[in-house]
Amino acid sequence: MNIENAVADHYGIPDLLGQIFTGLERVGADLSKLTTEDLAPVDEFHIGGRKATAHAIAKLSPATDDHVLDIGCGIGGAARYLAANVGCRVTGVDLTPEFIATARALTEKTGLGDKVSYEVASALDMPFADAGFDGAITLHVVMNIHDRAGLYGEVARVLKPGATFCVYDVMKQGEDAVIYPVPWAETAETSHLTPPDEMLELLDGAGFEVFEVEDRTDFARDFFKQTLAAVSDGPPPLGLNLLMGDTAPLKFKNMLENVEQGRIAVVQMLARRR
Repeated sequence: MNIENAVADHYGIPDLLGQIFTGLERVGADLSKLTTEDLAPVDEFHIGGRKATAHAIAKLSPATDDHVLDIGCGIGGAARYLAANVGCRVTGVDLTPEFIATARALTEKTGLGDKVSYEVASALDMPFADAGFDGAITLHVVMNIHDRAGLYGEVARVLKPGATFCVYDVMKQGEDAVIYPVPWAETAETSHLTPPDEMLELLDGAGFEVFEVEDRTDFARDFFKQTLAAVSDGPPPLGLNLLMGDTAPLKFKNMLENVEQGRIAVVQMLARRR
C-alpha cells in the first residue's frame, strides 16, 4: 500500500469548500468579509483548535519579516492565523489536493493571498531550496509518517541555521494499543505514533537542539470532554465534523479514551536548527 496516497484519500472530502461555505452561512458569517475568526471552528484540525494554534505560534515567536513553513497545513488555518496576527509570510504544504484547493480559496476570501501560499507536496520531499525558512511548524501531522528520520532531515534542510521548529503532536504512551478510528487514521495501518523519548532522539539526529518539551495531555483531555458535550445534540453547522465525516463523534470518544487510559500523550516540542 502507498501510505501517502492512503493518507491523502483519508483526508479527501468531496466538496469540502462548499460544505464550509454552507456552514458559514448557517452561523451568520458574511462571506464577502470573511475573517480568520469566522473560520476558527473548522480551520484548526488539531487538538485544542484555535487555542492550541495561538499557544504554538506564541512559542514559535516569529518576526514580522520572517518566512514560516507550515508542514501538513490542512485547509490553512494556522498559516492564515500567522499571517493575520503576526504579519509574516507563510508557505503551507500538504499531501491532500482538496485541502490545498480549499486553503487557497479561503485565504483569498480572507484577503491574505499576498502573505500566504500553498503547495501540494510530500513533507519528505518538499519543493524548496535549502535554508529558505526562518521557522516551521507541524500541528498534528507526523502521526501518519513512518519515516520520521527522513521527515526531520527534510525539515532541517529547508530551515536556516538557528531557526525554530515547533512540533505539536500526538505521541505514543504506554504499551496498550491505540483504539481506532481516530482523526488521523481509521486503522493502525496508516498510523505511526512515536514515543516522546524517541522523538527527542530523532530531532537530535536530524540536526535540532530541543530546548522545550511541554506535556499538553491534560489540555487535550479537557478539549475532548468539551467537544463531546458540544456534539451530544448533533453536529454543529461549522466544525471539525466537516473534515472528519459521520464518524467524528466516535473518533472524539476514542481519543478521550486513549488519553484517559494512557495510550497516547499530547506533546509540544520546540527545537532549534543547529
